[in-house]
Amino acid sequence: QVQLVESGGGLVQPGGSLTLSCAASGITFSTYIMRWYREVAGKQRELVATIGNVYSTKYADSVKGRFTISRDDAKKTVYLQMTSLKPEDTAVYFCNAVGSSMLYWGQGTQVTVSS
Repeated sequence: QVQLVESGGGLVQPGGSLTLSCAASGITFSTYIMRWYREVAGKQRELVATIGNVYSTKYADSVKGRFTISRDDAKKTVYLQMTSLKPEDTAVYFCNAVGSSMLYWGQGTQVTVSS
């Protein structure tokens, strides 16, 4: 059974930092492209960051320079380090695994940026 479990969300003040984790099981993690998305109620889910299985990375313009995606294939975990957080970063963050013609989603973790 495939599982993606996000953690690390919470409430943070503007300008603060959070690191999200997504632990995978049931997949050959190192062969999968991993992505972080975020969703605000009533809006389309937005692609935030991507890390390939050869560690190439790509970011949405809105987070470039503030967020860093990384992966630890030994731990089957992908991370999203978020710094200089803004209220507009408030969303539910989801991790996503793509590979072997399959696509999987985690359940999401809430990030709220507010003073």
